[in-house]
Amino acid sequence: MTKRDEAVVRALLAQQGRTYASEAGITLRDTPVPLFRLLVLADLLSARIRADVAVATARALFGAGMGDPRGMADATWQERVDALGEGGYRRYDERTATQLGKVAELVRDSYRGDLRRMHESGDLARLLREFPGIGPAGVDIFLREVQGIWPEVAPHLDRKALDGAERLGLPSKPEALTRLVAPGDLPRLAAALVRVALRDEAAESVLEAA
Repeated sequence: MTKRDEAVVRALLAQQGRTYASEAGITLRDTPVPLFRLLVLADLLSARIRADVAVATARALFGAGMGDPRGMADATWQERVDALGEGGYRRYDERTATQLGKVAELVRDSYRGDLRRMHESGDLARLLREFPGIGPAGVDIFLREVQGIWPEVAPHLDRKALDGAERLGLPSKPEALTRLVAPGDLPRLAAALVRVALRDEAAESVLEAA
């Protein structure tokens, strides 16, 4: 690690190093409820919608009692639509309300409400794509965030995160990037790199601070 890389990563984590899960009020642990909430967040972030809207919508859903598979599955379609609207997720609210109900039912019926059973089954990318609304982007979002508690997923630094690294002049290989932070900080690094890839001003601010 060069001194320049150290300075850039330090500035990056200080300015942008908050995971999307933490922004949504999820304290990520290897327990059923936080893992389900991360899945919901990944589903919301999969649509072509601003990340801050998806995060606010996740908070609205959880606040309305839909933060676990039973609460989400038992909610009416209209209750899900209303919570999505409260979070600002109006463009896709009707379709997403249906998707989230099906997601909750699949978690309940296939994994008995506990995504750790999915983890034990292996081939996480394939299994995640079985959930309605979760495509390749949603898989990456889930795996970027969960690698802090499921270490065998790491390093998961997808193309968007690597684009952010290139923009900052950091190493562009996942293994090299992993060496720049402590293992527990890898989800923060991944989220920060994605933000830099998505926003020019974020990259400029990090480089100025470094």
